[in-house]
Amino acid sequence: MTILDKIIAYKLKEVAAKKDAIPTRLLERFPLFKKETKSLAEILQSSTTGVIAEHKRRSPSKSVINDRVLSHEVVTGYEEAGATGISILTDANFFGGSLEDLLVTEKHTSIPILRKEFIIDPYQIYESKAYGADAILLIAACLSSEELKQYSHLAKSLNLDVLLEIHKLEELEKSLLPNVDMIGVNNRNLKDFKVNIDTSKKLSEHIPDDFVKVSESGISEIKTISDLKTYGFQGFLIGENFMKTENPGESAKLFISSM
Repeated sequence: MTILDKIIAYKLKEVAAKKDAIPTRLLERFPLFKKETKSLAEILQSSTTGVIAEHKRRSPSKSVINDRVLSHEVVTGYEEAGATGISILTDANFFGGSLEDLLVTEKHTSIPILRKEFIIDPYQIYESKAYGADAILLIAACLSSEELKQYSHLAKSLNLDVLLEIHKLEELEKSLLPNVDMIGVNNRNLKDFKVNIDTSKKLSEHIPDDFVKVSESGISEIKTISDLKTYGFQGFLIGENFMKTENPGESAKLFISSM
């Protein structure tokens, strides 16, 4: 069983329990469910840097990355650093995140917030809206073509942007949907968590210009971003490179100011 298989198996149980505790009809009554969302895709298209800075405490491949800094310090630091958007990993069991991190980010920042989660049920899309997200992540490796179509349509009906993540050409072919705003190429293979930047380069030519191209994972140098821009990428999701330091916000500031 791969790491991704374990995560999905856990999510199925987790979401079932959440549905019992807080049904969708209650999520729709949350104050943030009515908030006006900001389009991450649109802002990326006009951004000069395209950095989506991520809050991530740990991962299955690296164990603890940084569990010392407070969420509000990280996200306010990211915004002050000039990040185009903020990615919040909300998975608790494997990544040490939480929905509370999403709430904190919504309260303390004004730039678009991407909820990074392993979405395997429509419930999680309503949940994302209720907790203040502006965009959601859908992972092609986790979902069927019909689920991708259904989930992206639901997200757009709630005014949430959709970042659809792929890792190989076969996944891209089922991801070219009208309700998808961004195609994200994950340079990290979710089955073994190995990283290869060339994954973004190889898949870039197959992604139509209708979609904002985002490169995810393994980005630690400005020259990598400069290189990826020549392949049409406008967004660059960076987490570990900032989070592994004592002050992620300051690290992001030094990085972005050097671009």
